[in-house]
Amino acid sequence: MRESFTAVLERNRTLAGEFATEPYEAAWAAEARWFVRTLKRTGAGTRLRVTTQISPDGLHWCDLDAGREITGDLESWESAGFGGWLRLKGTVEGDGADAAAPAATVMIYLALKS
Repeated sequence: MRESFTAVLERNRTLAGEFATEPYEAAWAAEARWFVRTLKRTGAGTRLRVTTQISPDGLHWCDLDAGREITGDLESWESAGFGGWLRLKGTVEGDGADAAAPAATVMIYLALKS
């Protein structure tokens, strides 16, 4: 019987500048799918960009993919060939000299299946 588990890595977290989620050990899983739900964006032209990262030990990281810009309210993608540990790293950027610093409040889920 296949097993599955969904981890909530970020819950209503407001991100600004550079960030990384908590690492998640996923060596048992054969499939991984990310979900990023954007609840709120502040600042002019706020952009949220993320890259899936992998690690053999949960301490040292390298990029698994080229990254993507999160433009919608809910976006999802698969990660394959990830080995032991997964996390997302990213940046929140904005345009102009808006009084409000660019920020995004998000929910980030990692769904795993064996």
